[in-house]
Amino acid sequence: MKVLIKLGGTLLDSKESRSCLAAQIATLRGAGIKPVVVHGGGKQMTRFLAERGVESKFVNGLRVTSPDVIDAVLKVFAGSVNKELVAALVSQGAAAVGLSGIDGALAEARQMNPELGAVGQIVSTNPEVLETLVGGGFVPVVACVAGDRQGNIYNVNADQMAVACAAGYGAAKLLFLTDVDGVRGADGTSLKELSPEEAKGLIAAGVATGGMEAKLNSACAALEHGVGEVVIAPGAAKDIVRRLMSGEAVGTRLARREA
Repeated sequence: MKVLIKLGGTLLDSKESRSCLAAQIATLRGAGIKPVVVHGGGKQMTRFLAERGVESKFVNGLRVTSPDVIDAVLKVFAGSVNKELVAALVSQGAAAVGLSGIDGALAEARQMNPELGAVGQIVSTNPEVLETLVGGGFVPVVACVAGDRQGNIYNVNADQMAVACAAGYGAAKLLFLTDVDGVRGADGTSLKELSPEEAKGLIAAGVATGGMEAKLNSACAALEHGVGEVVIAPGAAKDIVRRLMSGEAVGTRLARREA
């Protein structure tokens, strides 16, 4: 089974958390599961920029990416965050390989909006990169950076990178491991299952906003592009990867409703 696991940057901010998740992911290959990992790193990026006196500016939740910021994107996303996660996976016995969307034209992008600077929207993927690595027994670890055929580099939303890679790779499952328990309804209770229509209803009603709105939009896009199911779940929960892969109802599962 092919699975794509997207790790939020908050989960990767401590060595203990990285090691815990790495240990769980490393066991998947032995169970016949072929994982690909995509990660964010927004928290680390904001801290890196602040230490250098660069203010983080956002428009509709997306980081305005100036030339100074794109340099930091490479240093933080494709550099420290990526390599620390790769190192954690290797320490747990996984043959992890760190890369970004630039490598092998894995994810090609175009500028989303001049107002945002070098923020990219993915327009195509080259899943052969992932297939080649996975076929060789490796675990690809993808940073949310993309490029184009003219040599431009783009900062890409990590959820969107996860969806594009999952769809291209033909993943049966897409796991969004984050710092929340799942999706909450209007009454504040956690929802175990949602259809795309119900997810869009939560957005339209103003119940799901900000980061959760983005997650749900990404989840719906993944389902539309052929991913079997999407789960939004708490990445810090004990044995979360094993529990999700065994079908345990943790977090919120999204799937297309059968006609």
